[in-house]
Amino acid sequence: MSAEREMPESGEVVVCTVREITSHGIYVNLDQYGGMNGFLHVSEISTGWVRNIERVAKVSQKLVLKVIRANRARHEIDLSLRQVTNEERRAKVIEWKREERALAIVGAIRKKLNLDEARTAALRGSLEGEFGTLYEAFEQAARRGEKGLAQLELQEGEAGAIAEIAREKIIPPSYEVGALVEISSKSPNGIEQVKRTLLAAANSPSAEVQISYAGAPKYRVRVTADDYKQAEKVLDGVLQKIKDGAGKHGVFSFKREISKKHGGAA
Repeated sequence: MSAEREMPESGEVVVCTVREITSHGIYVNLDQYGGMNGFLHVSEISTGWVRNIERVAKVSQKLVLKVIRANRARHEIDLSLRQVTNEERRAKVIEWKREERALAIVGAIRKKLNLDEARTAALRGSLEGEFGTLYEAFEQAARRGEKGLAQLELQEGEAGAIAEIAREKIIPPSYEVGALVEISSKSPNGIEQVKRTLLAAANSPSAEVQISYAGAPKYRVRVTADDYKQAEKVLDGVLQKIKDGAGKHGVFSFKREISKKHGGAA
């Protein structure tokens, strides 16, 4: 979302800063709309009676609110707190933090390359046009470096500077999934068969696969990838390879373990 948009739409969830608290409601500034004025009436704070508004918020506090009316003629924005769901609040906070981080990266790039306002705006437009948001563009640059920006027509030195600063400011998310596997074989060369099976299963070009000893006949399989669905797909493939490798003389079973997410914006 951009501060350049004239006004928010009804139903939109926005981040606001409390400006003034009165007995009938709270006056705020809409952070993502250039500090535009908004008002949260006391009736829209809670489904129940609000005894003391100052217990709800303090001056300068950030609030996630929903636009219930946007009067374009008067530039008046009426807001609600009670209509914002927990899911909407969490999603908006993440989006807002990403926007703030992305704008900080833009500032660092502009300073490093000594860009003027026009070139900075053009660069932002190119990144947003290709990736949807600035944060997604910088996350791609942090993950893949200059190669992640190869499709853009950038000036000399820009791709390198973007990748360098993005890697300093952003830790791209990765997803880890796993299982505790039990495998054994009654064949004469059973131990060697198990070793070969596990080594072959750990070979994946699209994700990092680690298989560690967890006390015979158990082994821990962990798969790490940029995308959760990809991690799950690779893990399914690894488990199938181990099952096939066990053969008709082998014993195979597994128990899924808790998935983890690493990195990414809070």
